Amino acid sequence: MFSLIKNGGNKKIRMVRLIIEKFPRVLKNKKRLEKRLNIKIESRGKEIQITGAPEDEYKAEKVITALDFGFPFSTALLIKEEDFIFESINIKEHTKRKDFARIKSRLIGTKGKALKTLSTLTGCYFEIKDNWIGVIGEPEHIKNAERAVILIIKGSKHGNVYSYLEKHQIKPVLDLGLKEDDERLEI
Repeated sequence: MFSLIKNGGNKKIRMVRLIIEKFPRVLKNKKRLEKRLNIKIESRGKEIQITGAPEDEYKAEKVITALDFGFPFSTALLIKEEDFIFESINIKEHTKRKDFARIKSRLIGTKGKALKTLSTLTGCYFEIKDNWIGVIGEPEHIKNAERAVILIIKGSKHGNVYSYLEKHQIKPVLDLGLKEDDERLEI
């Protein structure tokens, strides 16, 4: 939920309101979030208002949602970087089974081994909350991560999913000289 307000001159600032469950986590990191994301956070109960430039607010909304999801602060801040995004997958949308505890235990694996292997093979970070799986990673890797999670939810064998991920590894993008960086400018 958002509304537009005018700030001084003609510059418009969007104000986002979020309702979060893990309010103490966000409140504990409020100053760091405001400083790193260039926004202002106001809170009332479990409702948080974010004020700032639209692009900063959008990133802050995603970072705070990831924090509320259960991601560590350092991982959630990766969303601020241009190359990382946050996606969530609803288990209920991909299965008709009602034993969600079993599905979640298949995703986590014995002592977290399945989730660690998925994280290693995809280069993404995973978190499970209720019947949702949160994924933070680069857009190219998110697609494979979501596909792997959905395959496990639908009952595929772990070995088949890992094999799929190994065959569909994302190759690094070659710089064709379109990006400007300090090294190229020195030549």
